[in-house]
Amino acid sequence: MNTRRLNDLIASKLMFSAMIFSGLIVFFIVLALLEKSTLILTTQPLSNLLFSSTWHPWQGEFGFYPFIAGTLWVTALAMALSIPLSLLTSIYLAEYASSKVREIIKPMIDLLAGIPSVVYGLWGVLLVVPLIRDYASLLLGVNTTGYTVLAGGIVLAIMVFPITISISVEVVRSVPHEAREASMALGATKWQTVKHVVIRSALPGIIAAIILGFGRAFGETMAVLMVVGNVAKAPSSLFDPCYPLPALIANNYGEMMSIPLYDSALMLSALLLLFIVLVFSVAAGIILTGIKRRYIIG
Repeated sequence: MNTRRLNDLIASKLMFSAMIFSGLIVFFIVLALLEKSTLILTTQPLSNLLFSSTWHPWQGEFGFYPFIAGTLWVTALAMALSIPLSLLTSIYLAEYASSKVREIIKPMIDLLAGIPSVVYGLWGVLLVVPLIRDYASLLLGVNTTGYTVLAGGIVLAIMVFPITISISVEVVRSVPHEAREASMALGATKWQTVKHVVIRSALPGIIAAIILGFGRAFGETMAVLMVVGNVAKAPSSLFDPCYPLPALIANNYGEMMSIPLYDSALMLSALLLLFIVLVFSVAAGIILTGIKRRYIIG
C-alpha cells in the first residue's frame, strides 16, 4: 500500500512538474522577446509603433499597423472560408458517411495535415494566384497581380481544414448514441437530431477545434508570404496585397540581426503576434466557458 501511494505521489509530482515547465516556456518566450524589444520601445512611443503606417527602417520609422492589419485580414478570411466547410465536412463524415467513405476520406485529410507549408505555397503560386489574376479579376472588374489577401486566405483556409475537420469529427462521434436514439424516438428527423442534439452536445469541442485552427492560421508563415505580395501597406479589399507579421519576421530577421534597432523592431513584431494570439485564446476560452455553462450546465 505504501509503495502504491509512493508511486502515485511520484507520478503526480512528475505531471505537475511537466505542467509547470510547459507554462514557464511561454513565460520565458515572452520575457526574451520583451527584453529584445526594449530598444525600440525606449526610442519610440508604443502608440506610434502600433498605429503608424510608415515603414522606413533605414530612417528609423517602424509603423506596424500595415502588418497587423494584413495578419488580421488574411486570418479572418481564412477562418470565414474554413469554418463552414470544415464543420459541414466533419458532420457528414461523422453522421452521414458510410464506413467505407470514411476510411477513404480520413487518410486524405490526415495527409493534408502532413503536407509541408512550402508545398501549399507553391501550389498557391501555381494555381490560386493565376486564377485570381486571370479570371476573378476579370469577373469582378478589378486590376490585380493575383498576390492578394484573397490568395493568402484561400491557401491558409485549406491548411486549416485538416486540423479543424479531424478534431471536429472525433468530437461529434463522441456524442453518445443514446442521445441520437432518444431524439429519433421522439420523431425528430436525422438532420433535426444532428442540429439540436449532436451539435449542441459537441459544440464546446467544435469551438476548441476552431481555436486550434485559428492558432495555425495566425502563425503560418511560409505559404502565406509566397502568395500575399508582401507589400507594407494596409489592405482595403480582398484584391490588395498585404504583409502579415509572420512574413515580416521570416523575410527580414536573418539579415537584419546586425542592425540593433531593426532587430529590436522585428522582436517587437514577434511579441505583437504572440500577444494577438494570446488575446484571441483568452477571448475564445471565455466564450467556450460561456457555451459550456449554457448548453451543458443549463
